[in-house]
Formats: sequence, structure tokens, C-alpha cells
Amino acid sequence: MPIHNRIAALHEEMTAWRRDFHAHPELAFEEVRTARIVAEKLKSFGVDEVHTGIARTGVVGVIRGSAPGSGAIGLRADMDALPIQEETGAPYASTKPGVMHACGHDGHTAMLLGAARYLAETRNFSGTVYLFFQPAEEMGGGAEVMIREGLFDRFPVDRVFGLHNWPKAPAGMFLWRTGPVMAAVSAIDITVTGRGAHGAMPNLGIDPVLVAAHIITALQGIVARNLDPVESGVLSITWLEGGFAHNVIPETVRLRGTARWLTPEVGDLLERRTIETAENIARAFGATASVAFLRAYPPTVNEPESTGLARAAAVAVQGEERVIEMPRPTMGGEDFAFMLEKKPGAYLMLGGGRGEDDAAVHHPKYDFNDEILPVGASWFATLAEQLLPRSDG
Repeated sequence: MPIHNRIAALHEEMTAWRRDFHAHPELAFEEVRTARIVAEKLKSFGVDEVHTGIARTGVVGVIRGSAPGSGAIGLRADMDALPIQEETGAPYASTKPGVMHACGHDGHTAMLLGAARYLAETRNFSGTVYLFFQPAEEMGGGAEVMIREGLFDRFPVDRVFGLHNWPKAPAGMFLWRTGPVMAAVSAIDITVTGRGAHGAMPNLGIDPVLVAAHIITALQGIVARNLDPVESGVLSITWLEGGFAHNVIPETVRLRGTARWLTPEVGDLLERRTIETAENIARAFGATASVAFLRAYPPTVNEPESTGLARAAAVAVQGEERVIEMPRPTMGGEDFAFMLEKKPGAYLMLGGGRGEDDAAVHHPKYDFNDEILPVGASWFATLAEQLLPRSDG
């Protein structure tokens, strides 16, 4: 069962959908246009039910198979964009300054729409397929909000599945992994407060810039010297703000960053040592440090049986040689983790690479590879047909 012929025939149309979404990106919980188009298309496909307004802009489609059955699965795509200025130069580039689809969620949405059209037309399955078009994956926690608003109570699924395009793997290659596949995510906010002074008279002040520099350097020692070398953890300070003139020592400096981990023990260690390190270094200089370690997403953990089912569907679409095991998790984060905490399921990667010079996700020159749209849509559709088979077929 390779790429479905009906889905292959939709390639040009799916590409047009994807590029339209790309040209009109919307940030977390602002996906008003995207959600409206998704709902309109689902209705035009003949989907049995279309529910809107879940987690503000989320959309759920319901398709019932042509045979009765109590089984149900959920298929999920994310819809939001990122606050990045696009630099692709594509004819369908973002029309919104400072906002772009730099992670391929436009492609994920188009793929699930393609699968929805196919499934609504063929209905070659029993039971029910729920289509989850989720807002706010990019640090908005849209999956958690949908669940909190009763997603799985209203749309009870046995298992839930999602995928992410992966530009550093060859186009059409599926990557799977049992257990942790993506990391837990925390945002770090540190405010260092000293005492402002003239830049020529530092002895009259307490320099928070100097303190912040020592904190940044010392934080790197947490992973290097506190974490067991066989464990995985990341701690990065990515943003520094302070000062307003060449000759003025400011009163405060702010640092921001992120921490990533795969196990609860490592998460606890990173949090504890980040707070201790920042506070104690600041104290040694006579300053203070206020630290917020804001846990955003848990690890994305694939349930073993569901991973096998997801892999089997990928093999049906692309063949054994194009379905490979990931040797290790990625330290990126994904709020699909919240769905996998509540329901068995799996999250796969789908290669979209065109060559070695491809921009990675979250880069201003990143652009989703439209050639993989039928592959992802066929995988979604195959999951429905394999996991909810008709008894007469």
C-alpha cells in the first residue's frame, strides 16, 4: 500500500493549500484565518462533524467509517507560526512582517487536510477518526489547553498520532523511536539586580553586567560537571538585555534561555542548580538574582505498541528501506507530549531534506518541502485503515 492514488492526485491542491497558509501565517492562539479555512474545507469534504473554538482557534473534524465499530483514533496537526522575519524570497513568502511558518506547521495542516479529504471520500474503515487541528504548539501549549477544555472527553480516542517534518533527513524518509523522542522544555528568566553607577566610577556601584556574565559562564558547568555524562540535558542562555548608554552601569540585567531534558531527575537537577548558581554568584558580588524556571512541556514519549503501529503504517507507505529508527532523541520540544501523557500514541518524523544546504526549522530561510505532502497524508490515512479495519475487508 504505497502513497494512495487519490492522495497523489491531490498533490497540486495540497501544495496550494500549504503555500496559502505559508503566505498568511498566524501566531499562537491567533490562527483565526487558518482555522476558518480548515473548517470550511472539512465541511466541503463531507466530514461528518466540524467543531471549532476549542482552545480558542482549534478545530476538530469527525469522520465515521463505512462500517460500524467502537474503535477511534486521533490524528493531529499543528497550525501556528513563529515570530521570525522570513528570508526565503519565495513567491508565497509571508505577507506579515515578523511572522513566518518556520517550522512546517503549514505543511502539517495541509497533509492532515489531504488525509481528511481522502478518508471522507473513501471511508474504508470502521469506527471513528478524529482530526485534531491544534493551535499554539510554539510555546503556547495549545495541546494542553485543548485537553483541559475536554478534548478527549468530547472526542474519546483509543490512540493518538502525529508527525513532524524533518529537513535534515532525506525527503520521504520516516524516522521512529520508542520511548522519549523529544525533550521536556523549560523557559529560564533571570533578573540580576545590582546598583547603577557612572561607567567611569564602577567602585560606586554593583555591576549587574559583570554578574550576569559570570552567571552565564557558570551555568554551562551544570551540564558539563553536574549531569551524569550518559544522561541528556541542555541549558542555553539565548538572550541578554541591560544598559542604555556607553558610560552608565545599569541597575538590572535580564537573561533568558531554555533548558531541555528527557527524565524527571535531570529536569529537577537543572532547575535546582540553575537557581542555586544564579543566586549564589549574584550574592558573592553583592547583587541579587531572581530566577524563574518555567516548565513548559514534558518529554514527548512514544508508547511502544503505538510506535509499532505507526511504524507499520510508514512501511506500508514507503517500504522498509525508507523507515529507520532514530538512534537518539532530539532535544527539541513538542506539546504533543501532553496528548501522549493522556493517551497511548506515537510521534514520527518525516524527512523533508532537499540537500545539505537546507535550512533547519526555526530558521528565517526554512521552507517546507511540498514533495512530501502526499507521503504524510498517506501515512495519516493508512493509520486509519490499518488500525480501524473493516471486518469485511
